[in-house]
Amino acid sequence: MKIFRRIRLLALLIVVLIGGCGCSKRANKHDKKCQLPDDLAEEIESYAPVVRVIVNEAVNGSFRGVVWRELADFVDKFGSRLAGTRNLEDAIDHVLARSKEKKLDNVHGEVVKVPHWIRGKESATLWKPRKKDLAMLGLGYSVGTPPEGIRAKAIVVKSFAELQKRANEVPGRIVVYNQKFVSYGKTVQYRSRGASEAAKLGAVAALVRSVTPVSIYSPHTGMMEYEEGWRKIPAACITLEDAAMLQRMADRGDELEISLRMEARLFPDLESRNVVAEVLGSDEPDKAVVVSGHVDSWDVGQGAMDDGGGAFISWGAAVLLRSLGLKPRRTVRSIMWTAEEFGMIGASQYVQAHKANESNLQLVMESDIGTFNPLGLEVTGTSIVKCVLEKILDLVPGIGPLDIRTPQAGPDIEEWVNSGVPGASLWNQNDRYFWYHHTRADTMSLESPQALDRGTALFAAVAYVAADLSLDLPRHAPIKTGKGNYLKNY
Repeated sequence: MKIFRRIRLLALLIVVLIGGCGCSKRANKHDKKCQLPDDLAEEIESYAPVVRVIVNEAVNGSFRGVVWRELADFVDKFGSRLAGTRNLEDAIDHVLARSKEKKLDNVHGEVVKVPHWIRGKESATLWKPRKKDLAMLGLGYSVGTPPEGIRAKAIVVKSFAELQKRANEVPGRIVVYNQKFVSYGKTVQYRSRGASEAAKLGAVAALVRSVTPVSIYSPHTGMMEYEEGWRKIPAACITLEDAAMLQRMADRGDELEISLRMEARLFPDLESRNVVAEVLGSDEPDKAVVVSGHVDSWDVGQGAMDDGGGAFISWGAAVLLRSLGLKPRRTVRSIMWTAEEFGMIGASQYVQAHKANESNLQLVMESDIGTFNPLGLEVTGTSIVKCVLEKILDLVPGIGPLDIRTPQAGPDIEEWVNSGVPGASLWNQNDRYFWYHHTRADTMSLESPQALDRGTALFAAVAYVAADLSLDLPRHAPIKTGKGNYLKNY
């Protein structure tokens, strides 16, 4: 089998060499800025033929459409994959079995303790000034209501500042947040902190306008957290449309009365697993380039966009390299993280368990903000790291202009990056990502076979060259940060 793969790869290389390298015409765009030593620049450029083989195989060859089909089979078979559920563990078993079938190395699951939060039945109803059912989704970690539910008058505010100004109106009421969407990172604080801020003033529940710029009457779920020392009150998201309607009613002076029923409950932690599969390095197998995404999802939709696509282009990158018989100097390690949606739980436990081997990491990569048409990489690292990755991207043909920008935006690799490990996340044309994020609309219909092929090709090419280079990529200075640079879950 190895001989066959080598012959096949040699044939593909001959085709590439006859047809020319097909490198991007912008190959020298960054030369003045990069200032790489000539020998390193020449070494990177020498990978042009093999990069073209990788890309051609993913985009035009026998690997075309493979990742889309694997992902479609996965999400159709298992659907949503909430941490702590049997369904997630069955999905993980599936990936482990497929990894072994694809002859990846060192295939295994690493045990992780994860939260076990169950949504249960839930509903919200407006009673005054008229009766109307409100579409809602309870927030992860939220407590439930009493069995009979909560029925109370409501107050609508547009900001935490307005909440404080009207503090005397809050006791005994349901607080409705109708905050403006500025950006996900800035606006998500209402989802994460809204319940505790309302509870401090005596509220009995919190309803938060979904953190999205666009809605077709679609509530968005997500994680919240409670501040220690304050009462835990139920919290849920409602639609943009209902938040706006409640605001108009309140502005007219109407008295608002809302009922809320939530069976949400947090049970003792359970065991899950991070999924690990590798293309073992030929010369320095203990050193590694990591490609990753998360296997879990919220309990609505199929979790195809968040983050089935990212998990499968990372897995597909390793499978593609294996299918071509490419074995870089260092290991390419594919990881599907578990329990990302509850606070990067799987990644955090993995990083701590492998702290002693952190110095062996060459580059860590992640895709977790959509797998639409790739634009390049988001990077955190030294100027040398950025330049090396720019040079590698210049070798990638047929996908379109690719570039880098900073910083990287992968939540699961954040701990590594903050400690100085070079990091890169997929930069893609994801303008509509937050339209569907954490909703029932996160389905396979959002995924394009062509975009998945391109994302897989990009990750495979970058991972291979970075893993095979003679240079050990330098570390950057540790980054001092608070909780969650990228506010993925908070």
